Amino acid sequence: MSRPSATMPLMHEIQSALELDQPFTVIGNENYPSCFAVSDLASASIGSVGGAVAALIHNLGFDGAAPDVIVDQRLASLWFSMSIKPVGWKLPPIWDAIAGDYQTRDGWIKLHTNLPHHRAAVLSVLGIESVRKKVAEAVRTWNADELETAIVGAGGVAAAMRTRAEWKNHPQGKALASEPLIAWSDTHNNLVRNWGGTKKRPLCGLRVLDLTRVLAGPVATRTLAGFGADVLRIDPPGWDEANIVPDITLGKRCSFLSLDNPADRAVFERLLSKADVLVHGYRPGALDGLGLSEQVRRSIAPNLIEICLDAYGWTGPWAKRRGFDSLVQMSCGIADTGMRWANANKPTPLPVQALDHATGYLMAAAAIRAVTDAASGKGIRNARLSLARTAELLISHPQTAPGTLGKDPISNDFSDVDEITPWGKARRLKPPLQIAGTPMRWTRPACELGSEPAKWLSLA
Repeated sequence: MSRPSATMPLMHEIQSALELDQPFTVIGNENYPSCFAVSDLASASIGSVGGAVAALIHNLGFDGAAPDVIVDQRLASLWFSMSIKPVGWKLPPIWDAIAGDYQTRDGWIKLHTNLPHHRAAVLSVLGIESVRKKVAEAVRTWNADELETAIVGAGGVAAAMRTRAEWKNHPQGKALASEPLIAWSDTHNNLVRNWGGTKKRPLCGLRVLDLTRVLAGPVATRTLAGFGADVLRIDPPGWDEANIVPDITLGKRCSFLSLDNPADRAVFERLLSKADVLVHGYRPGALDGLGLSEQVRRSIAPNLIEICLDAYGWTGPWAKRRGFDSLVQMSCGIADTGMRWANANKPTPLPVQALDHATGYLMAAAAIRAVTDAASGKGIRNARLSLARTAELLISHPQTAPGTLGKDPISNDFSDVDEITPWGKARRLKPPLQIAGTPMRWTRPACELGSEPAKWLSLA
């Protein structure tokens, strides 16, 4: 490392979880204002990707020694927000009109209503129409825990604000405490196929099947695309995430398939049979309900590497609970700690969705690490991560430096070449990671969901 900071212990914990020892250098010292070391987490998680790529290059024999890796902390921090700046057009609002924090009789609760069925669940529990003032009035008649339970029971998503002490004593908090940052599982002694990578594009030809949505999983697969992977994202027909798609489809191809349709199901299984890596955000057992249990997946693709994500952890009573970054921050004590740190009178989350972004980069690093092991004859390994476990990593590293970084990039932070997207021209942040001889770059602009045929490029 080029300078002492909270990045050092964060780096060691992440490298240990990845079973890596590739060093990297951090340049710059700007930090997001926060009681937690958000910018150091950005540098450490993105740096872990660089370390994993360097180890892959070394193991594949492209270099006598692993190449040098440099992380720009300012750019790393900015990539934890929005990487794209529209030119002459606008992104839709990030949040639904009634999403947000509300006071209950005994505390605070966050309602996450961006998806129509989640909004419908909240309104059905409250028994009101979709008007923010009426939502606030109705929420005040509930206790936070009771409303959270009712909304989750109705198929929605919400999180009561808890203190750190409350979370540590909560059954899910206790279960999470025993989970590793990255849970590895050995599956087969098989080798991954020779995908044809080069030092300049080490993942070129690697087929990554992307079954992820907001937000950590798409960050992971966008990162893999930045080193040449053929990333194919699959969504159900009509699905959209208009407020983030221009940001997170960079470098990918996106297709629609309905797994309930026999013809589409056959296409999906053919894709799976030729995939090298599957990245998904399905909760424990969810794929079984689609007829895609682990046994079925193994029968279709015996050499498949799987990188899996969920919100609250893989054990405990909330293992199957739906969740998002902003909800996990409320549950695990981040929003409450931030409120006390800021001397505020309302929940104070992190300045960016750091749990999503950090977990996404850790997923990408885990995928590259697993590919390296398989290519080296060590067998196929899968990895499981969760937003809540990444939260525990961040919480254990308080911010020690002053917060000097704003969320809005300046002109010098962007690439000199415009990106031509389906929505119009845009500027993209410069890559936060520099690897000697191996540039992080994307050869495809962002695209609309469902805009490409469901096939692998190398099999076209």
